[in-house]
Amino acid sequence: MQWSDALGKPHGRYSGSPRIVSLVPSLTELLVALDLAKALVGRTGFCIHPRQVVRRIPKLGGTKGFNVDKLRALKPTHVLVNIDENRREEVEALADFVPHLIVTHPLTVGDNLDLYRLLGGVFAREQRAEVLCDAFDREWAALNVLAAGLPRQQVLYLIWREPWLSVARDTYISRMLAAAGWDTLPHESPVRYPEIDLPALAGDAEIVFLSSEPYPFREQHVRELTKQLPGTRSSLIDGEMVSWYGSRAIHGLKYLRELRTRLADPS
Repeated sequence: MQWSDALGKPHGRYSGSPRIVSLVPSLTELLVALDLAKALVGRTGFCIHPRQVVRRIPKLGGTKGFNVDKLRALKPTHVLVNIDENRREEVEALADFVPHLIVTHPLTVGDNLDLYRLLGGVFAREQRAEVLCDAFDREWAALNVLAAGLPRQQVLYLIWREPWLSVARDTYISRMLAAAGWDTLPHESPVRYPEIDLPALAGDAEIVFLSSEPYPFREQHVRELTKQLPGTRSSLIDGEMVSWYGSRAIHGLKYLRELRTRLADPS
């Protein structure tokens, strides 16, 4: 049996003992959830979950600009990458010595199911993958029920300041928020992470979310925004729960359900 990655490249079940390098934080966490921690031989410095497990795994730098010589020395059988998070030219250079490059690019929330099954299939962890699929389906259904009973709201999701950056609707983040009944602004954008006119869009938003990543927004920024734009309703939001896919998406769906419930209650 074969499974296709984001480029449509087929991958069969690996029959040996895999040596996996993950250059994507979400995928590192997912591999651990699939009971593949012992097969992980390399990661990025941003692969921080689960902390007690990944701390023993060598770091190779960032998702961009990783150390190719260190990676080569690890003699990986597989390297896991993502279209958004890794540079194409750096990934293509790995093809000279890495037997199996697995490219991922989840864009919709439901893409997580294919991701579980892709890695579960390649690394003989189908049973664990189906456990994740079942947990995902339960949280997805529960969030859908909640969202269906509440009015949809327009929200602004900030990921950076000075300049102020938001997310376009064709991003994974936006689609996670949409699952909770939150439609992101701007309505249209030619780029996926656009620089925005904060006062203009904040005026159209029922809630302005300040994400914990990549810019580390804190309560002081909420206070500053409230002072700068009186009448704006703003809230911190855990960026990992919205932007990380893989096994984190299951927790993210539950987190959004609880946050939607809390913010829907005016008391």
